[in-house]
Amino acid sequence: MEAVLTEELDEEEQLVRRHRKEKKELQAKIQSMKNVVPKNDKKRRKQLTEDVAKLEAEMEQKHRKELEQLKLTSKESKIDSVAVNISNLVLENQPLRISKAQKRREKKAALEKEREERIAEAEIENLTGARHVESEKLAQILGARQLEIKQIPSDGHCMYRAIEDQLKEQECTLTVAALRSQTADYMQSHVEDFLPFLTNPNTGEMYTPEEFGKYCDDIVNTAAWGGQLELRALSHILRSPIEIIQADSPPIVVGEEYSKKPLILVYMRHAYGLGEHYNSVTQLNTATENCRNYLMPSTFNMVDLRMFLFP
Repeated sequence: MEAVLTEELDEEEQLVRRHRKEKKELQAKIQSMKNVVPKNDKKRRKQLTEDVAKLEAEMEQKHRKELEQLKLTSKESKIDSVAVNISNLVLENQPLRISKAQKRREKKAALEKEREERIAEAEIENLTGARHVESEKLAQILGARQLEIKQIPSDGHCMYRAIEDQLKEQECTLTVAALRSQTADYMQSHVEDFLPFLTNPNTGEMYTPEEFGKYCDDIVNTAAWGGQLELRALSHILRSPIEIIQADSPPIVVGEEYSKKPLILVYMRHAYGLGEHYNSVTQLNTATENCRNYLMPSTFNMVDLRMFLFP
């Protein structure tokens, strides 16, 4: 019976590992799909959202069926095993049971094995993932300018929160709500500058005045993401250039006609599962930089990494 339980444990672990691998491969595929669809192409973005939901649902259903089949097979195997052991008990007149201590040891060993696998996967992701590569490139670009990323929450307001944070450095106290309200007001009072760049995702036609009004209303009353159009409006409202730093492209400056010190944002494609995200920047902390240089990978061994990942 012990051999049967060990075999069942191995089969379940193998299935879980395969499911984890398939999910990672699907996420990579989804990210590739997102990267080829322009953010302002609302029709294709909507279709992409539907395609992604379908792919995720199909995989979840497939994994659920496989787990149910494994449990059913395991249950049948247990029944057969119990029948055999009962027969052996009768014939040999001796109990065949796994002690509670043995069960605890097996459970502990299984958890430790899973933990080791999670560590290995995290190490691979940290060293080769798109998020890590993007972060490394941005750190180099910002470091050359004595800057570093200041993290902004990913809640749909990130662009406005990053602007709000930059304005604090200039002793301006405009809030996210105020920035959203003024952005919508400016766009509605300069319709001709923005309407031609907005299209209905279902028809591909330019927004009607009613649709444009709804778009501006969403800016004020929802957590709708901000993009280049909103940045253009904000540069005029604040009468300030806004510089957007990216990992794989030269910086973009919106509102170059203004002479103020630019507000600086960092645009990240791979920061979160949903994709695009804006962060703010701050002056590079010399002590932090020295610490980062001290803890280079060559001196950061496996034990150190495990302590950070799994305290």
